[in-house]
Amino acid sequence: MKTVRDICIKRVGSIDEIVKQLFDGGGFTAKKFSQGVEILEMMQREECTKFLSFPACIIATGVRGVIRDLIKEKLFDVIITTTGTLDHDLARIWRNYYHGDFFMDDGELHKKKINRLGNILIPNESYGIILEKKLQPMFERIYMEEKEIPGYELIWRIGELLRNEDNAEKSITYWAWKNRIPIFIPGFFDGAFGSQLWMFWQMHKDLRVDLLRDQERLSDIVFGAEKSGALIIGGGISKHHTLWWNQFRDGLDYGVYITTAQEYDGSLSGARLREAISWGKLKKSARKVTIDGDATLILPLMIWALFERLKK
Repeated sequence: MKTVRDICIKRVGSIDEIVKQLFDGGGFTAKKFSQGVEILEMMQREECTKFLSFPACIIATGVRGVIRDLIKEKLFDVIITTTGTLDHDLARIWRNYYHGDFFMDDGELHKKKINRLGNILIPNESYGIILEKKLQPMFERIYMEEKEIPGYELIWRIGELLRNEDNAEKSITYWAWKNRIPIFIPGFFDGAFGSQLWMFWQMHKDLRVDLLRDQERLSDIVFGAEKSGALIIGGGISKHHTLWWNQFRDGLDYGVYITTAQEYDGSLSGARLREAISWGKLKKSARKVTIDGDATLILPLMIWALFERLKK
């Protein structure tokens, strides 16, 4: 057994020094936070195929910048997310989102054509309107070159077409193309990007987005992995698809899961990583931790500490 040590704030000179103190002195969630950074570092140090899974909502916040930097620095090999990630990432290239409050009058916001995502405010002009204006010409250009394309390559092509935009380098989609990191979206049409694509298809019925080729690419990645690890943020389809595919190689070797959900209702989002062992989606011997808390608070600090370690 290891002795619990007191945390000494006066000895702190960096985020990573705080994280290391939490490993020896942190209790409850603080200890798991520190373990999460340790596991992420191990994933980076070893020959490991790294999956990054997250929901769209955090891309409406400043955490978009954290995810972007992970992709820009090539810390992950595969992204699995939802269509809303493209919605928010692309919309914020051209328009701003704003701070709001959880207790604002939603009826009044609707009258003013402002959508509320938690305490983030998204005017219609910053979302559906700008996405339609920008995406339809992009779809047209891609369609003129190829009429059948996998989903992840379609996203790359969008990223490529962003290269001359003023805010391109702030974009997840841009850096995924730049670094050839595939973004897989199992629920491809569940969002504004998918709806705009469907609208385009109404007049271009020979367009084919081949999502089976996405699965083929995922298969090649999974079966070619010597080891695999995942940083999973939130639950839902992104989490499930990440775990689902890794069961075919007898499970993940590493797993860090950040969630606010509870497991008492049997939901996937609430399921701790230990439950995945019973399905063969996570190895019994895997280094794993489930961290309870808001990813918009936890993730920036974890990745800040991780970057400090990797620089050393």
